[in-house]
Amino acid sequence: MAELGTLFEDDAEPETRVAFPSRRLSARESLLVRVAIALGCLLLTAGLVYGERDGYSDSSDSSVSALDALYYATVTLSTTGYGDITPVSDLARLTNIFVITPLRFVFLIVLVSTTVEVLTQAARERSRVNRWRKRMKDHTVIVGFGVKGQAALRTLLAHGQKPDTLVVIADDRYSVAEATRQGVTGVVGDARSERVLRDAGVPTAARIIIAADQDDTAIMVTLLVKKIAAQAGTTPTIVAAAREAAAADLIRHGGADRVIVHAESAGNLMGLSLLSSNVGEIVEDLMNASEGLEIVERDISRAELGLAPSDVQREGELVLAVVRDGQAHKFDEGGIRVLQKGDRIVVIRRTGQDSAESAVPGKPPGAVPRPSGTSSLRPPS
Repeated sequence: MAELGTLFEDDAEPETRVAFPSRRLSARESLLVRVAIALGCLLLTAGLVYGERDGYSDSSDSSVSALDALYYATVTLSTTGYGDITPVSDLARLTNIFVITPLRFVFLIVLVSTTVEVLTQAARERSRVNRWRKRMKDHTVIVGFGVKGQAALRTLLAHGQKPDTLVVIADDRYSVAEATRQGVTGVVGDARSERVLRDAGVPTAARIIIAADQDDTAIMVTLLVKKIAAQAGTTPTIVAAAREAAAADLIRHGGADRVIVHAESAGNLMGLSLLSSNVGEIVEDLMNASEGLEIVERDISRAELGLAPSDVQREGELVLAVVRDGQAHKFDEGGIRVLQKGDRIVVIRRTGQDSAESAVPGKPPGAVPRPSGTSSLRPPS
């Protein structure tokens, strides 16, 4: 294991960045807002001065015009203060103390806010990341945000998992930006780096989806995840995708609980569709998380307790398997004759039907359970 640990040591760890979902103004919108505030302060000050022009003295001609008021507002708010126009009446001086001076502060804050924001942004981001890491636990990490990663995220969200329990790792900021637009947290970096995985909270994660584009990346990430989990004393459920069956074997030996060979799965679906378009259509329907049919694991109801699996009757449902003590017993095996307390059943049903019943007892809605008899199941795509 020592050799395995040194295999993944990077001489220079790449910089990572955690991105949170937010509703920020664009650069143009932010600039327009600041310009509008500055102009508003300037025009308000000029209006006040012109409205009380009799209380001001101009050293050049003793009268204050609209242009003089605008000039006074500009040099006053910018703290230039040439002194050629001055307030002489008590009312004008009180206005300068209680109105124009606060406007000057607002004007200056707007002018320097961009610089202050740049200087403090790094510190604020570090503080936010540290707070996030402290509260992040039993979450789901999706490694890779290509076609497979995006499909996995859509499926999890469609099955009720809360976006704030999901983290996406991608090596480009555009993919992470797309993920944060869907309400999840993103980490920019190469998942083959142990630092990036730790930044995503892998040590405290309950579920890891490895949807890398290349098989060698999936193998390396799986080994790194197992190494980090062993050091943290955790046992996350790892589901990975592989292009080839040979790579899938290596990923399984590396510690993945489930490996989906998507090249073979696509080939199987094409063969089924060719032999029977109806069968292919039904299988494809099951893979779609948003409509049609779905495969779900749920608790049995009180009325179903003591019944045989074949006697379970519910509108629009078909029992495929019974999960007892974490072991799935398929309907054709005949191992389960009577449903007992604590059993769960895997059924085919309409998408969204009784979705609350598929939640795990004791878990909040939106928590995606472990595959040991407590997970919402769907055929891989």
